[in-house]
Amino acid sequence: MALGPEQHHIIAACGFSVALVRKPTNSAWEQRLCSAPYMESMKLSQRFEILQGRRREISLILAFAIVVGLIWGFVALADEVFEGDTAHFDRMVAAAMQGGGPGYDPIGPDWLEEFARDVTALGSYAFLGFLTFGIIGYFLLTDRKPRAALVGISVIGGLIISNLLKTVFDRARPDIPTDVKVFSASFPSGHAMLSAVTFLTLGALLAQGSADTRVKAYIAMLAIILTVAVGTTRVYLGVHHATDVLAGWCVGSAWALLCWTVARWLQPRDAA
Repeated sequence: MALGPEQHHIIAACGFSVALVRKPTNSAWEQRLCSAPYMESMKLSQRFEILQGRRREISLILAFAIVVGLIWGFVALADEVFEGDTAHFDRMVAAAMQGGGPGYDPIGPDWLEEFARDVTALGSYAFLGFLTFGIIGYFLLTDRKPRAALVGISVIGGLIISNLLKTVFDRARPDIPTDVKVFSASFPSGHAMLSAVTFLTLGALLAQGSADTRVKAYIAMLAIILTVAVGTTRVYLGVHHATDVLAGWCVGSAWALLCWTVARWLQPRDAA
């Protein structure tokens, strides 16, 4: 069991008292108590326990710092996009995925294109809507209302933010003739953003239920792989610029992390 700073002081005082009472036969023990290495180890132990007690606060500060960094990345990217500085990068990525020829001709066999369509559907409103309301219903039935609220606020809030940003920036879609139907502006990618919000939020909730670090890492890896796969297929299918997807990942990850951080901050300390 970890000892607090006051308990350390009490033990040290008792040690000195015993040493003084038995001074004729325990002079070596008294010297050990008074030695610099022993006192230094006590200080290090106290500092470590202080850090352990403030671990929650430190993790929250780091999370907010990451959110700020992701938002800054989105703002910087948006500035570059609408100044035209990313046009060459977008064309280069599109050419690599479209084979460099005229028109719509994604690289790889026909089954790869069909596979990409299946993967990109994982970021659609239909699939994410079913998944979100299914998870919310499960949490409500199992009396986990805070988790249901977290999922609802994260996904629905992400949907609102995505549509607002699309309306504000109003970027045209890539000039690639494709039979994939699209109904909104290009920047940022809604599929990339909402998949990041949904999969990262659900991944964090699943990881919280395990004390095994390997399981946590596995769940986090799955959430990231799904998010990256959905965003990549949007460029492969010719419906988004690469920078649209990068922007969606930035905003989606920032929003998911912000919602999770606020939920952790509002959670009672003894339940954290």
